[in-house]
This record gives sequence, structure tokens and C-alpha cells, in this order.
Amino acid sequence: MEILVLGSGAGGGFPQWNCNCPNCSGYRNGTLNITARTQSSIAISSNGEDWLLFNTSPDLLQQISQNPEMQPRAKGLRDTPIKAILYIDSQIDHTTGLLMLREGCPHLVYSTEMAYQDLTTGFPIFELLKSWNGGINHRTLGVDGEAFEIPELPGLRLRVWDVDGKAPPYSPHRHDQHRGDNIAVQIEDIKSGGKLFYAPGLNSVNDKVLDIMKTSDCLMVDGTFWTNDEMHALGLGDKMASDMGHLPQSGKNGMMEMLAPLEKQRKILIHINNSNPILNEDSPQRAELKSANIEVAYDGMKVTL
Repeated sequence: MEILVLGSGAGGGFPQWNCNCPNCSGYRNGTLNITARTQSSIAISSNGEDWLLFNTSPDLLQQISQNPEMQPRAKGLRDTPIKAILYIDSQIDHTTGLLMLREGCPHLVYSTEMAYQDLTTGFPIFELLKSWNGGINHRTLGVDGEAFEIPELPGLRLRVWDVDGKAPPYSPHRHDQHRGDNIAVQIEDIKSGGKLFYAPGLNSVNDKVLDIMKTSDCLMVDGTFWTNDEMHALGLGDKMASDMGHLPQSGKNGMMEMLAPLEKQRKILIHINNSNPILNEDSPQRAELKSANIEVAYDGMKVTL
């Protein structure tokens, strides 16, 4: 199984267009050892030809142009190796790029029922696309871990679970959490047996999630914030990480502490906010992650399982 990180940043990417936080200004003036990132998305394939796209970032066209694996093959005038799309949630920074794929409609799209409701009402992107060959062919995801396969992507077996998080700010149930607002996915290569656990939005890690992680070979998990009060401390806003549905890396019961017992798994943080000091490769926080054998995802990163 091939895993391609198309985008590793949180909403707004890095540097964020209107931000002068230490990271963004340090990148622009060249004073920090730091790399630009587009907004979070990955793609997975068992054969290197047919790809399952996770989320459609607003930066999707840039991501396609930067990754030959996502570009058309010599199979006619119109073609794409993207055979299906799976949404982890219905956040704007995870879905808006679908509008950029309108020329290829209809697309095969998987999401939970709650995400589908958001994307047909509060942010009706699915409805908008109906004028392009019907827009999408939607398949509803269960959230109880039942294994399933996607016929268009032979060689992959998937399982989906509901996890603690937040619905988007625009959602009618932003403050009334429902099962399926946020999910984690385990993707297995049927031939090799390799398993990826993917959860770019996690507000907590309970025993159920930890047990699933233990059965996976690689963990690609929420790396949005370093501290719970990161935005407030930098003067960027009043919300805590937990208010936005993200478990910070540091502190008691933080992501680092949750990942510490998982010594056999490869551990990668993704969905990194522009404010997070781990973006600076020379920061003490980055060194702390390295000592804990935790990696930081970057655009173009490739993993084989």
C-alpha cells in the first residue's frame, strides 16, 4: 500500500495568508528552518495506479499539479487516477476542493450520514454540483468498524469508527455532537497486511481508539496544536484546542502521552496548524517529538506498508 501526503497543514495551510505569527513571519523572512504546507489531505493506493482520496482540500489543484500520481494517465482525453473520495468530516478545509473537480463529475464519494447532511444543507456543496452530470454518487459510511471494500479500488480493506471531535462551525449541530461528525479510518492492504490508522481530527483518545491503534502499523493522527491554549497565548483567538475538537500534543493526556505506549507503530502527526511550534524544525518542541519517535508529516511525504 502506498500512502501519499498531498497536504499536511491545518485550515489555512502554512503560511496562512493573513497571519503574522512567529511561524508565518519567520517563513516569509527566511529566519526559520520551516517548510510551507498545503491543507490536509492524503491519497492511498494498493497498486500505484488507482487512488482513494481522503478529503478534498481547497489546495487540491495545486496538490494534483505537484504529484504526478494524481495526474491523468494516457487513457483518453479526460482521465483521473482518483477513483473514489472519502471524507473524514465535513469541514470546509476538507471539502471545498470538490468544486475544483466538477469537470470530472460524477464522483464516487463516501461519507457518514452526518457529513452528508452538512454537505447538502449547511454547506450544500453536493447540491451545487448536481448540475455537472449529477455531481456525486454517494455511499454512506457506517461507524462501527465493520470491514468493507471499494470495488473501484481493489486490494484495500477499510474500517471506520466514530471518534470524539467537533462538527464544522457552520453545522446545525456544532454544539450537539452526533455519531459520525468525525471519524477515524483504518486502511489495510489485503496482500501485504499493512494497516494505516488515519485520524486528522481527534479530541481525545479513549480505550477503543487506543486498541485500534495497536492493531495498526502506521498512525497518522491529529497534530494541530502543541498546547491547548496555543491560539490564545499567541493572540490569535480565544478558543482552546479542545473547543475546536483537537487534542494538543503536550500536557497531561496529550497526544504524545497517548502515543507513548505504542512502541511498535510508526507515528506521524498531520493537520499541523500554522501556529504550532513543531513546524520549526529547530524548535525544542520538534526535538521533543523526535526523542519520542514521532514524525511530522510534510507535503509529498510517502509511506509504504
